[in-house]
Amino acid sequence: MDRIEQYRVFVQVAELGSFIQAARLMRLPRASVSAAIQQLEANAGTRLLHRTTRKVSLTADGTQLLLKARQVLLDIDDIDQLFNSHQEQVMGRLEVDVPSRIARRLVMPALAEFLRLYPGLQLGLGSTDRAIDLVQEGVDCVIRFGTPQNSSLVVKPLGKVLLVNCASPAYLTEFGVPIQPCDLQNRHVCIGYSTSAGGQETAWEYCVDGIAQAVMMPSRVVVNNAESYIAGCCAGLGLIQVPLFDVQHLLDSGELVEVMAAYRPAPMCVSALYPTRRQRSRRLGAFIDWFAALMAPHLEP
Repeated sequence: MDRIEQYRVFVQVAELGSFIQAARLMRLPRASVSAAIQQLEANAGTRLLHRTTRKVSLTADGTQLLLKARQVLLDIDDIDQLFNSHQEQVMGRLEVDVPSRIARRLVMPALAEFLRLYPGLQLGLGSTDRAIDLVQEGVDCVIRFGTPQNSSLVVKPLGKVLLVNCASPAYLTEFGVPIQPCDLQNRHVCIGYSTSAGGQETAWEYCVDGIAQAVMMPSRVVVNNAESYIAGCCAGLGLIQVPLFDVQHLLDSGELVEVMAAYRPAPMCVSALYPTRRQRSRRLGAFIDWFAALMAPHLEP
């Protein structure tokens, strides 16, 4: 293993805090990862990592090397791709995660064309709605709706989607049609949404004269993904607030009905989030640009 590959191994071990996880993500034998770190330390003449049975952490010298190694690897990637054509330079594996419903309804139907544009790219596509640790899970980029919470990530805003309040005809027959926010206190229930088990449910939001308001509503069921959220509404389990583009076909067919149209929530942000060290990855840039174009017809003008 050459020095550059040893740096790649070192960066992965340092960021993950684990030889085993680094070996798994890099698809290398555990022994090869250990040997690479030992060789780096021998050449540097200093210990770079503290090793215990529970975790791996950086020494002071290791912290300095990590900062330099990250930049060196980014520069080498740029040099390797400097004289390649646009399609040829987008190569290797890219790990991304998008909301489950977006993966099924938007990404997968269009993915074949994206991969035809970049034949040297392999895409690892996760589809979850939960918060994930990009570094620990080896993910290059996530697409998320709503206000980003992790300040350690680079956030690239892609636009905003319109939100609507929806219910099924069966629900409205049983509970009545809410016209304004004060009606929500009269028998109405929502479908709760929480990204983690036992976590706090999101509030019911609406705007009055451009000012955002929020109230907590009772719920009979709490879900953690958009697919179940919308399916529960169709089944009459409660009111939901959801991107318009995601349920337009259900509104057109009559499976769902928009309610309190004068009291929609504020538009929701759509963002791509990624670790700083991957900021200049060409394959990451290609994916974000493609996804932004895919979302463009569904974004607020």
